[in-house]
Amino acid sequence: MNKLKEALNAGEFIVTGEIAPPKGTDTGKVMEEAKKYLKDKVCAVNVTDNQSSVMRLGSMAVCHLLADEGIEPVFQLTCRDRNRLALQSDIISAWRLGIKNILCITGDHIILGDHAESKPVFDLDSVQLVKAVTKLNEGYDLAGHELEGKPELLCGAVVTPEFEPVELQIIKMEKKIDAGAKFFQSQAIYEPKNYEIFMNKVANFKVPVLAGIVVLKSAGMAKYMNENVAGVFVPDGIIKEMEETKKDDRKKKAVEISARIIREIKPMCQGVHIMSLGWDDIVPEILKQAEIG
Repeated sequence: MNKLKEALNAGEFIVTGEIAPPKGTDTGKVMEEAKKYLKDKVCAVNVTDNQSSVMRLGSMAVCHLLADEGIEPVFQLTCRDRNRLALQSDIISAWRLGIKNILCITGDHIILGDHAESKPVFDLDSVQLVKAVTKLNEGYDLAGHELEGKPELLCGAVVTPEFEPVELQIIKMEKKIDAGAKFFQSQAIYEPKNYEIFMNKVANFKVPVLAGIVVLKSAGMAKYMNENVAGVFVPDGIIKEMEETKKDDRKKKAVEISARIIREIKPMCQGVHIMSLGWDDIVPEILKQAEIG
């Protein structure tokens, strides 16, 4: 059974969450929070792959642990760290470990992380990585060799609705669909009107899109994203809300803003992908205030 696939095919409004593996082997905290705040609250949980180019425990390992706890995982796989041999090996290894969903992404540049001396790979780009999953699902590797047993992974990809020029994102989105992407999770959305314009432009693709909700922790975080994260725009009004919020009330304000955005964009998409950035404890309240579930 693949809950995410079934929910997508049924046209349900879907909520997915996201966790980051620890920088080390102690998974106690991340697993406890996933079980307490995400299990039975979301359809599936993404596990990031060396997010922000910071070395962490592998996504595949944590996905396997989540699956053992009855939490459906989404295995994130980046092009940054592996060549096509390693990427294909990890894809079929994930399937063999009971992981049924994969999200193919480019990966943050090395310069952002904690190993600036490492060499980025990018043997494949994100479109080619989606194609690799599709080929493996068909029973062949990228070199055309037949597999002894094939995976049946649900393959997703990422889109950035507020990237400029947006036409480039639409072209790339279409290429990912042609390569085999069955659903999309988007970069952070803070301006529903802009998101609606984008969704109207891609409506003919008829592929489910889950809108990205990145929980804002502070005004400083919002300003940083505006200056450094391509395709993310936090409006001045939201920044002002955070600036006027006392430190002890930031979680409450983060819930309020996230829930408000979700309520506004619900009619425009098939779900939301909540990136709580370690504040997993507020996800249930976000969903409650967003009137989901």
